[in-house]
Amino acid sequence: MKKDIDFHQVEGVSVAIARELNELGLEEWNVYFINNNDFYLENVLISSKGYGEQDGQEVKTSVLRHMFDQMSPKSVLQVEPIDPALFQLTNEYWVSYYIGRNIHDKRFVFVPGSVVEENLIHISILEKEGILHS
Repeated sequence: MKKDIDFHQVEGVSVAIARELNELGLEEWNVYFINNNDFYLENVLISSKGYGEQDGQEVKTSVLRHMFDQMSPKSVLQVEPIDPALFQLTNEYWVSYYIGRNIHDKRFVFVPGSVVEENLIHISILEKEGILHS
């Protein structure tokens, strides 16, 4: 049972939505998972979904799951591309991983309208502009 699992404090990890130019010079957006810790993360599972209301209709995206066996210290994983049309929805990334035998779990939520030009910052580990959620 979930109540029997001891979830530990999540520190030193972030999810970012960053803008970049592709090889054709066109703007595209990607979601990244960042490990700022000095240790490896094991069995990283990232589940993503979008939900909300658009044009008066309830909208839900498919749930996508991404599994990474191991993540190095001070590193970045590209999780998935994201369509800017989804920025008007709530975009949720549920992250679980192990450090040793301990499970860590956190939900990162980007609220509707938060991924906009005026909220972009420079994310040094990515060398890109984007929205960083820690």
